[in-house]
Amino acid sequence: MSVKPLISIITINFNDKVGLERTFKSVFNQTYQGFEYLVIDGGSTDGSREAIENNKDKIDYYLSEADNGVYNAMNKGIKKATGEYLLFLNSGDELYDSKVLEEHYKDLHTEELIYFDIFRIFEDKTDTYKFPYPLNYKVFLEGTIGHPTTFIKRNLFEKYGYYDETLKIVSDWKFFSLAILKHNCSFKKVDAILSKFYMNGMSTINQEVTASERNKVIAQYFPEYRRLYELENLMTNLKKSRLIKLLNYIGFLKAIKKIQ
Repeated sequence: MSVKPLISIITINFNDKVGLERTFKSVFNQTYQGFEYLVIDGGSTDGSREAIENNKDKIDYYLSEADNGVYNAMNKGIKKATGEYLLFLNSGDELYDSKVLEEHYKDLHTEELIYFDIFRIFEDKTDTYKFPYPLNYKVFLEGTIGHPTTFIKRNLFEKYGYYDETLKIVSDWKFFSLAILKHNCSFKKVDAILSKFYMNGMSTINQEVTASERNKVIAQYFPEYRRLYELENLMTNLKKSRLIKLLNYIGFLKAIKKIQ
């Protein structure tokens, strides 16, 4: 692709040929083609590499070699991407339908993070998860925004660094948290579904590792937000208590506020 594309879609894969082919179909069938497609494979031995080779005419860049984990693979993709916005659609993930990029590429023009809702697929049900707006410290202490539903301006990685490869699961959450809470990057929410996500992924299975890594990052970068969050929860619980309701009823708290 001689002209720099608006979007770089990056797919990472390791020994998930079935999921990879599902992602391929989703990407290749898009009616909007103003994107480049990069596939980073971790040296798979299950036929994934052959699947990539068989579709190389539809892939702008691909690599199959051993890596040091999921975020090492993502960082390889970032360094090769040329698009203004990056979208990580990893092996098994799907774009919502064949027209979703055509319908929404015009939403990508100014903000540094542009995020959408996600369609979740469980073993026995499906649902649509709506990510909150606006983004603040509570969003990231309680959850995050969707990695496969967020367009990230490529220059954010140049300004703030790549994904932390010492983390196994939550490095994308750390990146989003730092970008929003520490660096005040611009963001926009689009009230539409961008991607489908199968709820059997790494972060949904390894809940203990996820919690441990998140706590480590919060302690290092956001201790003040944790203290504020705990204080606000305490105040919320107090307001719900019978004693506080009684004091409110008799006007005791109102009197204290007047004194203050």
